[in-house]
Order: sequence, then structure tokens, then C-alpha cells
Amino acid sequence: MTTPSTLSTTPSQTRIEKDTMGPMEVPADALYGASTQRAVLNFPISGRPVPDRIIKAYAILKAACATVNRNLGRLPEAKASAIIEACREIQDGLPAFGGLARHFPVDIFQTGSGTSTNMNVNEVVANLVCLRHHKPIGSSKDPHWTGPGTAGVHPNDHVNMGQSSNDTFPTAMHIAAATQIQHELIPALQILHDQLDAHARAWDRIVKIGRTHLQDATPIRLGQEFSGYASQVAHGIDRLQRALHTLSELPIGGTAVGTGINTHEQFGTLVAAEVMAQTGVHFREAQNHFEAQHAKDAFVEASAHLRTIAVSLSKIANDIRWLGSGPRCGIGELILPAVQPGSSIMPGKVNPVIAEAVIMVCCQVIGNDAAVCLGGVGGVGSLLDLNVAMPMMAANVLDSAHLLTRAAAVFTDNLLKGLKPDEARCQSLIEGSLAMCTSLVPIIGYDKSAALAKEAYAQGKTVRELAYETIVGQKDLAGNTISREAIDAYLDPWTMTLPGGEGSAGG
Repeated sequence: MTTPSTLSTTPSQTRIEKDTMGPMEVPADALYGASTQRAVLNFPISGRPVPDRIIKAYAILKAACATVNRNLGRLPEAKASAIIEACREIQDGLPAFGGLARHFPVDIFQTGSGTSTNMNVNEVVANLVCLRHHKPIGSSKDPHWTGPGTAGVHPNDHVNMGQSSNDTFPTAMHIAAATQIQHELIPALQILHDQLDAHARAWDRIVKIGRTHLQDATPIRLGQEFSGYASQVAHGIDRLQRALHTLSELPIGGTAVGTGINTHEQFGTLVAAEVMAQTGVHFREAQNHFEAQHAKDAFVEASAHLRTIAVSLSKIANDIRWLGSGPRCGIGELILPAVQPGSSIMPGKVNPVIAEAVIMVCCQVIGNDAAVCLGGVGGVGSLLDLNVAMPMMAANVLDSAHLLTRAAAVFTDNLLKGLKPDEARCQSLIEGSLAMCTSLVPIIGYDKSAALAKEAYAQGKTVRELAYETIVGQKDLAGNTISREAIDAYLDPWTMTLPGGEGSAGG
């Protein structure tokens, strides 16, 4: 096993590697080669390399390709095993070589097909094989090198066998996004849903005032409001399942433009099956390689679903911070957990910081989606027989999925679990609401109910108080005498939260 000491050099030391464009100085202890170094020099833009998830997805893919090429008799066992072992080291994060970051330095904003990253992976795999066989880094292209039972592993001829950047990068994108969504985001949203659903059940007997247009409306149960939030998250999970269905189509096997030149006709199907076995995601070969490589509609769709989930979370978080506003001069129907002081100047102030953080995440996800959408637009990213905005699209979708995963967990753990209702506040606000007059419409009509509400507001009385004073003893629309008990029955807030509710007397 190679250790870090095997690669120890000073930063100024370099080695010379060659590619089809000629010699290139490369850091002596870097596992990459000339093609990667050219990309490092060409694209010093964001300082943000292609996400680790893409690199690890590439390692899964390259191992699967080596396995299939071996099984098809195209790659000798020794070469295939060496590639697979190197890919495992990459999946583990290259801890013996200072981590992934220093060996996969290519910027997100690079060649739009991800060619630089594909070659970066090919070179690192080949050099890991060199080290494993006690050969110098960069000797993978030496025609005179013969390792134990095999010649060296060439980055293009062997690691990239039957592949192109044009089908491997979009495949790595799909692997990274689908595994992240299935194994991380969906479980986080499920936990969030379960917590919201638990509150919905526990608080179903708490009646509060409803609000539409930020104005008082008819009563609603707190549990009903939270059941709506839980349903939003459940629908979000369903949307992600649909995203997984489209992302599970892998472009691998199409090579340069989707025709499958230089690869075996069964390659795509077999690689997809191998990747599925490694990841637990139901991957399959793309039905149409020309759609899968010439456009990135599946990624645009997945991003749109992530955006929709962000919109849902923003609504839930914003509602909760509004309902918890106060504590004395706001709505105050919810009591948010105090997690940190809210002001450097106002003592005792506590702010809804968790909700604010979640909403900022939602803003970022919506912005990411705009970039992904543009990356798929014809004439911008999708040009004739290839999409050329893939690294940017991949980075944004993975960022969105990561942010939503973490935001859902923080929202659940740091806010929802400690959230409490203020039942007394809910009850007092209902009684003072002018919207209570809605339940009197069946007995005195719309116009008289509206007049009663306006007069109650003018006199500073509740609807119930003024109804006692003005309509007890009068006739209702059916000709019956209105009693105080009938008014109480019609103004029972609980019955107003039931389907068809007109107060218990009208039910």
C-alpha cells in the first residue's frame, strides 16, 4: 500500500509529462498528469473544483466499466483489477495521498463537456496503478513497462476504454445526483415530514383563527395547518421519486455523440447494471442515447423538483415564523425554541433564526435552478449533439440537494422538535375575530352578518357580544326565534373547522 511518504516532495518540485499536445510540467507529487495540468492553467476561475461527489461517482463508473470490459474479454484481468482497486481508493477519498482535493483540482467552470475532469480521473487511476506496482508516477504510458502479469494501465486506452467524456460525465452527474437524492435528501425529508405529521396529530384539537390575505378568516385547527405542511413535504418526496426515475437513465454506452462508436453494443446495459449493484439505485441504460447526451432535460427536471421543494419549505418556515411572531405584539400562536440571543442591542430579544436560515437556503436553491435551467437551454448549453454546460449544472444540482438535506435536518432538529403551541393565545384570537360572523350567515343572511361585523368592530366588541345584544329574540331566515344558545352553537369554533360546518346548530 502506498503511503504519503512515497509522494513527499517540496512544492517547487515538478516532473515532465506528455500528452498529445506535448510536454507539460506537473507537480511532482500530483497523481494527475499533463491533461489535468493544462486544465488547471486554463481555468483559474472560481477556485471551486468539481464536487467530490462527481469524482466519487466517476470512480464507481470507471470501476464498473473496467469490470464490464473484462467480462466482455476486452480488458485483461490484471488491468481490470488494477483499475478497480484504484477506483476504490478514490471512493475512499485518497486519505494516503492528502485527500481528493489536491489531486482533482479542475475548476467547475471548465470545458462544458467535463472532458478535463474525465481525463483527470483517467490520469489519477493510471498513476495509482503505477504506484501500486512500485513504478514512478507518470510512467503509465511507458511502452516498456511491464507490471506483475500485465503492462501498465494507460489513461485513455484502458481506463477510458469504450468511453468518451461525452457519455461518462453526464453519467457521473446522474450517479452523483441520484445517489444523493435517494440516500440523503429523501431520508431527511421523510424525517421532516414525520415531525410535521406528529405535530398535526398532536395539535388537532387546538382551534385557532385562520388567515387569508393576512386578514382574519374563519377558524382552522392548528393540526389542520400542520397537516398541510406535512402534505407539502410528502408531495416533495413523490417529486423526488419521479426525478430518480429520469436520472436513473444513464448515457454510458453512447460514447462521442450517442452512436456508441468504439464500444461494445452491450456495454451501456452491462455498465448500468454494475453501477446499480454498487449503489442500490435502479440505474438503466438510456433508451435513446441521442436525447441523453445532446440534452440534459433529466437534470433540468430534477433541479425543478428541488426548486419546488425549496418553495414548499420556504412557505412552511415563513408561516411558522409569522405564527411565532411576538412574543407580545405579534401573532404569538406558536412558541419557537430560543436557540440564541437575537440582538446585540435589544436585551432579551429572540429571533426566528432557524426559519430565516431555511428560507435563505430556499433562495439559493431557486437561484441554482435558474442556472441549471439556462444550462439546458438551446444555444446556451445544449448545442447540436452535446450539452456543454454540464459541470456547472452538476455542481448546482448537487449543491441544491445538499443544502435541502441539511436545511431539512436543521429545521427538524433545531426548530420543529422544540416548537410549542400557545393554546390560550389561539383561543383569545378566535373570540376576538370578526370573521366569526361567517357562521351567522345561515340564520340572518350575508348582509346582516356583514353589518354586525362592522358594528362590532366600531364598538370594540366581539361578534358574540353584539349578537347577544342585537339578534336574540329576532327571527332567523327559517322563521325560528333566535336564542342565546343558538348563537353559541353557531359560533362554536370547533364546528367551523369541519367540512360543511355552519356551527353545530346548522350542522
